[in-house]
This record gives sequence, C-alpha cells and structure tokens, in this order.
Amino acid sequence: MNKRQFLGAAASLAMAGSLLHAPQLHAAPVPFKIGMIVPMTGPFASTGRQLYSASKAFIEMNGDTVAGRKIEIILKDDGGVAANAKKIAQELIVNEKVDVIAGFGLTPIALAVAPLANESKTPMLVTAAMTRTITETSPYIVRSSGTMPQGAAGVAKWAVDNGIKRVVTLVSDFAPGYESEEAFKKAFLASSGEVLDAIRVPLRNPDFAPFLQRVRDLKPDALFVMLPSGPGAALQRQFKQRGLADAGIRLIGQGGMTDDDVLNDAGDAALGTITSDYYATSHDSDLNRRFIEAYKKIDTTSRPNYFGVAGFDGMKLIYEALKATDGKGKGMELVDVMKSLEFESPRGMVKMDPASRDLIQDIYLRRVEKVNGEIHNVEFDVVKQVDAMGEAR
Repeated sequence: MNKRQFLGAAASLAMAGSLLHAPQLHAAPVPFKIGMIVPMTGPFASTGRQLYSASKAFIEMNGDTVAGRKIEIILKDDGGVAANAKKIAQELIVNEKVDVIAGFGLTPIALAVAPLANESKTPMLVTAAMTRTITETSPYIVRSSGTMPQGAAGVAKWAVDNGIKRVVTLVSDFAPGYESEEAFKKAFLASSGEVLDAIRVPLRNPDFAPFLQRVRDLKPDALFVMLPSGPGAALQRQFKQRGLADAGIRLIGQGGMTDDDVLNDAGDAALGTITSDYYATSHDSDLNRRFIEAYKKIDTTSRPNYFGVAGFDGMKLIYEALKATDGKGKGMELVDVMKSLEFESPRGMVKMDPASRDLIQDIYLRRVEKVNGEIHNVEFDVVKQVDAMGEAR
C-alpha cells in the first residue's frame, strides 16, 4: 500500500469511527415507563384489575404518546402483600429505570414503598390506598383516589339530617377502617348522635355472623360500615338474612361496601343501602359515559368502580405533567405539575390541593337501586368540594 492509499484508508476509518460515536439525531425518544404495582391475584385482585383496565382505557381514549414520549406500562402483581410490593418497586426503580411508580391497592403496601420513592426521588402515584396520612410519608407521593375522611363525612351528615340518632360502627381492623370510624364518629357525635358500639372485623375472610348478632341485640337506628372492596356483598346478604333490615336497622356506610364491581353479587339484599363516595358508575356525564365505553373494551366482565376512575385520573395526571414539561420532566418536576392540576374527571370536576397532594372533590350520597335489571349506586345528593380531611371547601 502506497502513502496515498494508506492516508485514504485512515481517513475512511476515522470517518466511520466518528459516525459510530455521533449523536443519533433522529432516534426515537426513550419511552416513558410507568411501573404499576397492583394486586392481580389474591383476595384484592379486583382492585388491580380495575386500576390496570382503567389506565388502559385512558390510553385508548387519549393515545399512547404524549409530548413525543411513548407511554409504557410495566404491570407487576404484588398479590396484595407489602413485602412483595417493596421488592418489586426496588426492581422497577433500579433495573427498569421507571419514571413513575403507580398503583398500591392497600395502605400497608403504600407505606412499605414510600421510603423507596423518597430515596430514589421517583414520583409515586397512589391510585387506590385511601388512608389520609399516606401522602405525608413522602413529598414524591400524589394520590388520585380519595381519603377515608372524605367518604365518611358525607354519610354522617346524611344520617344526622334523616333522624338517625343511635348507631353502631363496623369497620375493617386496619388503618383505613380506623380513619373511617373516627371521621364518622366526629361528624355524628358533633350533632348529638350516640355511638352504641364500635366493632372491628378482620381484614381477610371475616365471619360477620357474630358481629351482626351483636348489632341486632343493641337495636341501633343504623349500622355504619367501612369494608374494603369485596367483602361488602357478603355483609349485605347476611344483614338481610339475619333480619336486621326487618328489625328497622338502616345500613349505611362508605362506598367500598357497595363497590360497583361486585354490587350485583349482593343481589336484592343491597337495595336501599345508603353510602357516600366520590364516584359511581351511574354518574351522569358525557365523559363518564365515554370512560365506561372505553373501559368495557378492555374488561368485558365488569364495570368501573371508584378505583377504576382513580386509575383513569392517575393517567390524566401523568399525561398533563408530561405535556407541561415538554416530555422531559423527571422526579419532583413532574410532582410539582401534578399537585397543581384542576380538570374534569368522569366523577366530576376535581382539583389537587398542593398542600396535601390529594384531590378536592365532590362526595356523592348514593342509594342502591335496581336500574334496567342491574343494581347500581344512584346519586341523590352531593357535598361539594371536600378536602382530604373531610371538610367542604
């Protein structure tokens, strides 16, 4: 090889090397990864199914790309076990390098994962667990569901306004149950009501029979109930079977007792039950009807419930934060946008409280009725714009 050939070959190699190391100006943007940690198996599987299906419904309605970033959901099943969720969250943050972790079907799960969000500065979107103090455990937590005081306050006010003077409370024996019990009692006792007994039942597979017999013996005007999604149908059937309704005892409670996802399982025993919550499938709005239509394309076996709409709105928070940061936001930058948003939800108008990072939202009074052959929560009154503490703004 002569000198000219040698220099030409060297120049070609140098050019090739520079091309290999040059920035890829036309490469596709890195996907925006959402690590979704929910129970897809076990006793709380309906919560995971609702959250995932509703998130997919949002993508169906709004597209899978926002601000140039393709949205990728990495679904992980924690089985409703806190230790599993903590391990999964660590893997998602460290190995998958997700931009947001989301889900968290139960309070112990959210509390177990919160320190990891704090340490890694990863936004943590709680779309289910409703214990009020969860958002206080990390500044990176934003919640799209609601709090226990929000749900309890509405039905307590209704009870007082409708001549109910003596009640028994029955709640699940874990933090959301305690919060619900406390919020109901605070509002009820402030209006000269009397709480005859406060019953707490096991979280998993409770046998309601002995507790309901105690209620019947006490002869209250009403029984206030807070149960997580699922066991409410069994309680309503036993309430009817054991003659509490015939004895003139009213059944009232937080919305989870008449969860839309399992309400038909309770049958006619549920008719007449009064609850308060932030969403019912029967909510009358165009956006809600479009949401339900999109949801049923994803899950043909059920209708969306209060966790479903929270999953849908969780995706709304992510999309709006990405738009506001031109697709480049990370960590606290995303949280700062999310905690200042106000928008229309299938549940109605909502706005984030920047201080609590919880939604200020309407709480609806609902009566269980039969509509077109199906059993629904039918809204009949509303407490406007209630904050995380259960106070109307």
